Amino acid sequence: MKILLAEKSTIDELKARFDANVERFTNLNTGQVSTVDAPLAMELITRAAFESTPNIKRVLDIGCGAGNNTIKLCQYVTPFDSDLVDLSLPMLEKARDRITEVNTGTIRTLQGDFRHIDLPVQGYDVILAAAVLHHLRDDQDWESTFRKIYELTAPGGSIWITDLVAHETNAVQEMMWERYGDYLKNAGGDYFRSRVFECIEKEDSPRPVTYQLELLRKVGYDYVELLHKNSCYAAFGAIKRV
Repeated sequence: MKILLAEKSTIDELKARFDANVERFTNLNTGQVSTVDAPLAMELITRAAFESTPNIKRVLDIGCGAGNNTIKLCQYVTPFDSDLVDLSLPMLEKARDRITEVNTGTIRTLQGDFRHIDLPVQGYDVILAAAVLHHLRDDQDWESTFRKIYELTAPGGSIWITDLVAHETNAVQEMMWERYGDYLKNAGGDYFRSRVFECIEKEDSPRPVTYQLELLRKVGYDYVELLHKNSCYAAFGAIKRV
């Protein structure tokens, strides 16, 4: 039986799991093993951010984890100031230490739920959100969060996302879920496959990439880009006109 949105993991439950899994999020070359094409997606969103944003002075990394995506961006541009947001204090500490090694810009860490943190309006040239938005729940939650992201984006700035996505029809969803299950089994065996699916069912509520691209336009972005999609994972973004 599928878990209802109201029965999904709470913010505190998510925080506890992330606190215990810091090291798993620190491999820049592989990303998360459960994420299809993680290294490619990371490269695409950071390169797209660099190519699409003429003057990157300040970056917001939502759900930064151990800092992989901001570190990857540093391979294309430095220095820049970065605001790192995550539920997990151990994640933030690890991210700050790692980013300090490659970026001389000011680093600010903010622990908590991004939706409830006071951040500067039009303050960010680039916003990164990797493997975090799938924790949003109903339509109102999705739209209000995307509106906040748009408000935080500076004119000429951009948002870049990699995430687990759903599909619009049951037939395609089942097909892609089967393919993803095969990928997980090849990566870690039957137990790994079962564990990942259990976590998704308990914690996540992904939406189709088509839904999210339409929502990015709805909240005000002028251009949207689909960079990559493979099975149940996608990399995409949007740009605000100057």
